[in-house]
Amino acid sequence: MARILIADDEPGILEFIADTLEFDGHEVTTASDGMQAARALEQQSFALLVTDLRMPGLDGMSLLKKVRAEQPETEVIVLTAFGSVNTAVEAMKIGAFDFLQKPISGPDELSLIVSRALERRGLRESQARAERVADDAAPPLTHGAPSMEPVVRAIERVAPTSATVLLLGESGTGKEVAARTLHDLSARRDGPFMAVNCAALSETLLESELFGHEKGAFTGAHERRRGRIELADGGTFFLDEVAELKPEFQAKLLRVLQERRFERVGGARTIEVDVRWIAATNRDLPTEIAAGRFREDLYHRLAVFPIRLPPLRDRVEDILPIASALLTRACHDLGRRAMTLSDEARHRLTTWHWPGNVRELANVLERAAILADGDTITPDHLWLEASSEPPVDNALRPLVEVERDMIVRTLAAVDGNRRRAAEMLGIAERTLYDKIKRYDIDL
Repeated sequence: MARILIADDEPGILEFIADTLEFDGHEVTTASDGMQAARALEQQSFALLVTDLRMPGLDGMSLLKKVRAEQPETEVIVLTAFGSVNTAVEAMKIGAFDFLQKPISGPDELSLIVSRALERRGLRESQARAERVADDAAPPLTHGAPSMEPVVRAIERVAPTSATVLLLGESGTGKEVAARTLHDLSARRDGPFMAVNCAALSETLLESELFGHEKGAFTGAHERRRGRIELADGGTFFLDEVAELKPEFQAKLLRVLQERRFERVGGARTIEVDVRWIAATNRDLPTEIAAGRFREDLYHRLAVFPIRLPPLRDRVEDILPIASALLTRACHDLGRRAMTLSDEARHRLTTWHWPGNVRELANVLERAAILADGDTITPDHLWLEASSEPPVDNALRPLVEVERDMIVRTLAAVDGNRRRAAEMLGIAERTLYDKIKRYDIDL
């Protein structure tokens, strides 16, 4: 079944197309002119638009251009009267899938061309999905740690449902990996997976990012933009660090979760969405509620099915397999040959308590890959920050020299990208900028 919009100012043709496609099992919305169709397109997304080329107010060609600009994933079939084939061909040049000439010979002709259009859309989605899997496939949840068995069972149980899931646990325990696994195991696996870090954006930017905005809604809003929630329609939306939301924004989010509808910033039209929600936090939400920083009604809406992820120190069996995968990725990102961990380095990794969990492990291995001159990571290259122990070859140097050298080497490894360097060093980008100025480092 597909969601299809039909636009035609001739009632008889509109009714015939709608009846035929509804009989085929599709969800059909009708519009009696181009302006009404444009309003429907602003309120929700469609898999297919079937539109007459000649309509009062807004014609089919203008409607086609609007769809190509705002919903490029939507297929379009144009209807044309006898003698207007040249116009239909022009429509195909700017993105229409095909055209049907009036009068339509019968329901079979209509059903065939619609099925072909939807088939092409499906092929495009399959290709995009394959690319996403290649780029963003979630790594395994666990490599055999007993403490992860309840997590795996819980995710396998809730994934096929539409229940909202709240992922709990310390920072860096892999909550986004768990969210992607939930999506991949659900009936929505073929739909989009959207993730937003609530702590990474200001409230104003976050509202525009989630809900989208209309042209002229604020300074710099030069055109309409669809928000991530709208783009996630039919898929999964992951709200990371949800406890960082301001109370005013929590109320807006609660409405979306309850009613599954919202308005773009600066807009009045209500947009309906079908999204499966997953949220995550490293904070104790009952404590946040008691302190007045988090809404209790939003907590209960999110915590339909809570899952707590154990810290890495309780997953010793997972440390080395995860470390191996992270080291491979670090070498690829740095343009280095594959590297291995010495036995001593492996021992040190498994005996460290990992206060920063998997995120700390990733940072440690990226720094080690920068420091190592050969193809083997040794304990000398493992700078475990909480221990205040720099690598052995730097042990007799002043700390400022060690820090400056680490910053220089990290910036060189990422071609001067300050954001990426800050992530690898485990510090804020602003802190890195201050240190670059203090140490007079040339970029």
